[in-house]
Amino acid sequence: SLFDEPLAIAVQGLGPRQQVTLRTSLRDETGQLFQASARYQAGDDGQLDLARCPALPGGSFSGLEPMGLLWALQPQKPFWRLVKRDVQSPFLLQLEVLEGHGERPGQLLAQAQHERAFLRDGVRRVPVREGRIRATLFLPP
Repeated sequence: SLFDEPLAIAVQGLGPRQQVTLRTSLRDETGQLFQASARYQAGDDGQLDLARCPALPGGSFSGLEPMGLLWALQPQKPFWRLVKRDVQSPFLLQLEVLEGHGERPGQLLAQAQHERAFLRDGVRRVPVREGRIRATLFLPP
């Protein structure tokens, strides 16, 4: 998906009202780790849709925040900022579903990797150098 588009996150196959912790992580271009986590409880049908299910207190955020696992990413190194320098390569987002809500994560139940791209297919990137001007022009297909 593109970095500025909403990402729908859902988990299926859980037990009725099962408590789980969802965790996201990514590494920036320098290798620094960013992580966020949230505690959830599946519905009676074992489904968990972040657009309809609020995060419980105790994680990086709480409440109904479908994109919370992305905006709440925090660096492991203090005062580090998530900056993308090479927009031609995507960020690789790791998603994990862990059992329970304890301080120490429980058993890994599921995991996935998702690419968050910055350029739509076909967009051309043209460097601009004119006098003292330095810029980049992005042209649609």
